[in-house]
Amino acid sequence: MSKFVITKKNNGEFQFYLQAGNGQTLLSSESYLTKTSCENAIFSVRANLRDATKLVSIVTMDGKAYFNLKAINERVLGTSELYESQSAMLNGIEALKTYAPFAKIEDLTA
Repeated sequence: MSKFVITKKNNGEFQFYLQAGNGQTLLSSESYLTKTSCENAIFSVRANLRDATKLVSIVTMDGKAYFNLKAINERVLGTSELYESQSAMLNGIEALKTYAPFAKIEDLTA
């Protein structure tokens, strides 16, 4: 089962990552000052998945690829892992679209 996992960093900021049922991390967030902001970002991830313009693909100089998911205000909500190819990155985007809408939230800060 997929899940958003909320963690607290050493500096006191919060972060989430989306984990697929097989344990693979599909998306890692930026840092947030409060847990509420982090939770709101998870809801924003779900909402912004419907807008293809919010998924921004990037190819590195060595041909590897990753993507960012942006919010309406253009802030990066999350970044994928670095994929070996654009094809693998596209599979990652499809996995994100499949798992994020129904992923439960697991709070490791409580």
